[in-house]
Amino acid sequence: MTFIRSLTSAVVLTVLLFAGASHAADKVLLGTVGSGGALSWPLYVGLAKGTFAKQGIDVELISAPSSAAVQQQVAAGSVNIGTGGFVDPIRAIDKGAPMKILRVEAKAAPYVVFAKPSIKSYGELKGKTIMVGGAKDITRIYLERMLTPNGVKPGEYDLVYAGATAARFASLQSGAVDATIITSPFNFKAESAGFTKLGVTTDYVNDFPFAGYSVNTQWAKSHPQQVHAFLKGYADAMTWLVDPKNRSEAVEILIKNTGAVSDDAAKSYDFFKEIDLYDVAGSVPKSGLAKLLVVMKDLGELEGPADISRFYDPAFVTD
Repeated sequence: MTFIRSLTSAVVLTVLLFAGASHAADKVLLGTVGSGGALSWPLYVGLAKGTFAKQGIDVELISAPSSAAVQQQVAAGSVNIGTGGFVDPIRAIDKGAPMKILRVEAKAAPYVVFAKPSIKSYGELKGKTIMVGGAKDITRIYLERMLTPNGVKPGEYDLVYAGATAARFASLQSGAVDATIITSPFNFKAESAGFTKLGVTTDYVNDFPFAGYSVNTQWAKSHPQQVHAFLKGYADAMTWLVDPKNRSEAVEILIKNTGAVSDDAAKSYDFFKEIDLYDVAGSVPKSGLAKLLVVMKDLGELEGPADISRFYDPAFVTD
């Protein structure tokens, strides 16, 4: 009788162990631009505060040197979801990549143009070397939107490229370029170092969303629960992040993940709040996306029609 009870207990324990294993968190591979960037703040919060874990997923961040490189990984299925400027997933989808835009991350562009201390105005950038993210990067579109109204036309300056803000700031700091476009916390590092702040992107571009998430459609179709779990966990993380009462802890989370100094991290939080960077709801605005598609079509960046349905399918974000 004792043997039977022991055997029964062993069977129950084995069943419980296998049941626990079957409920392990589902892995979601997520591509990010560079490593330790402030734009990934909601992701850091989600991991630190457990908002993804609460939805039953284990989000693993995988960095790539540029937004375009992230989208290449999404298209290939090397990562399931990717973040970056919207122009890159749009280009990939236009060329037939199995992807769709998933949600908005940032509705405003948090970039600042800085130049060498000797340069005091946009006009002085004629004939100079300027660094942006890539030949077809969103930062190039923003730079042109800022320079053209100030009398500096494309072709009147030389462009060089580096995909991540950290690399662009390093090039400015070393003297390799005359100006560049960067975001937090490096814009505050540049200001402290005495570089000239020429302008903020939001003063020139407010008519289309800046960045967001794309998803590999083949993966999304077979993993709808994980897609919805990511979206819910991300929204919860962003809701927490934008709440002013969490400012101090949020700053500490950024410092831990990026190595930013305390003052720069705090300034980054306030800067993002000032320009109303984050979109908690994350819904893709049809009018804003349509404007961005028109801009890209006019620039010769799209081969196919600028039809929103080609790039965004709400079926992937609804239950």
